[in-house]
Amino acid sequence: MYLKRLIEYTMNETMQSAGCVVIEGPKWCGKSTEGMRIAKTTIELAKPNIFRQYKLFSDSGDPNLLKGEKPIMFDEWQKIPDLWDYIRSDIDHSGNRGEYILTGSTKPKEDENRHSGTGRIKKIIMRPMSLWESKESTGEVSLEDLFNNIETITGKNSHTFDDVAFFLCRGGWPQAVLEKNRKRAVKAPVDYVASLVEEELSEVDEKRRNPARARAILRAYSRNISTPARLSTIQADIEANDAVLDPRTLDSYLNAFEKLYVIEEIEAWSPKLRSKTTIRTTNSRQTVDPSIAAAAIHATPNDLINDLNTFGLLFESLCIRDLRIYAQRLEGTVFNYRDSNGLEADAIIHLNNGKWAAIEIKLGSNDSIDLAAKNLIKLRAKVDTQRMGEPSFLMIITATQYAYKREDGVLVVPIACLKN
Repeated sequence: MYLKRLIEYTMNETMQSAGCVVIEGPKWCGKSTEGMRIAKTTIELAKPNIFRQYKLFSDSGDPNLLKGEKPIMFDEWQKIPDLWDYIRSDIDHSGNRGEYILTGSTKPKEDENRHSGTGRIKKIIMRPMSLWESKESTGEVSLEDLFNNIETITGKNSHTFDDVAFFLCRGGWPQAVLEKNRKRAVKAPVDYVASLVEEELSEVDEKRRNPARARAILRAYSRNISTPARLSTIQADIEANDAVLDPRTLDSYLNAFEKLYVIEEIEAWSPKLRSKTTIRTTNSRQTVDPSIAAAAIHATPNDLINDLNTFGLLFESLCIRDLRIYAQRLEGTVFNYRDSNGLEADAIIHLNNGKWAAIEIKLGSNDSIDLAAKNLIKLRAKVDTQRMGEPSFLMIITATQYAYKREDGVLVVPIACLKN
């Protein structure tokens, strides 16, 4: 069974404007499946015999390297980094669009001699599935409609807190989403984390890493998810439960997790403000899917129901994942906002056309929704709207039942009613 992904639309559009499309993202998120939908020829470099053959072609400049019916897909292309320049050169020569697809779950080593590929090769990030893609959101509220100034919203979420806790622990991994048995579905991210710390982390840059240390670092990072925790805080968390850790070692492990697309932090938004206020620039700590953090801290759905603080932080992570997927389809980026006066917004969606929206994320008590609405209105008042424009909307994303517009104009939308 195949569930349609939003990235399909982006892929089809990009294949018409570039000679090569690179699909980047974590393992198991569906990159290969998506690429194979379009490719006429698939080269699976993760298979040792195929890798050896194509590595020889690459090293010797053999024309068989790029032979095949196009589009040609090279799966795990980063295993042969020289493919980039061979493909760029071939596109320069042919001038054709949609010739190649590269998929990779590890960022290739930096090479100052590698051509940027500007105008020929375009990158797309693929993440695990959003609730809309996994058919667990009704999609009654569309971000695109909101950016186009829709006046009214309605929607009803039928999922309970127990369901949401399950969604967090299962994640958006396609195989887990299709698994009908909830116990087996929740085990998939646990297996993912085990493979990550025991095998993949040492393969990413050929540096041997201690699996126990890797697990401790990922666990400490995950305990600080959806916060602007400094690295010193994460280090102290590790040292409280493990041995003394050199900051350089922590950097090395976190960089490796980032290269594997496991960590995907949120950068700070820097708008034009009406008054001089210092904007905090520390990234908000995030994993590409909340299930990674849940698995790292050994949290089950039942654990989250009994620990609403952790539940809230992981719920924010799930919402950020979905917002990133939806924003990418709308050619936008997700940031966060935090200033020296303590004013925060969990997410800012800024589109390439200049439109923007501010979002707070709350599980759903009336008091927390009221406070979130006040914060969003304060933020709107701080932004120099003559230079930045008025926000398209202010929204609070919740795990509650109904979508509605408050009297102050702030939208309240369950995450399971949202789509791009």
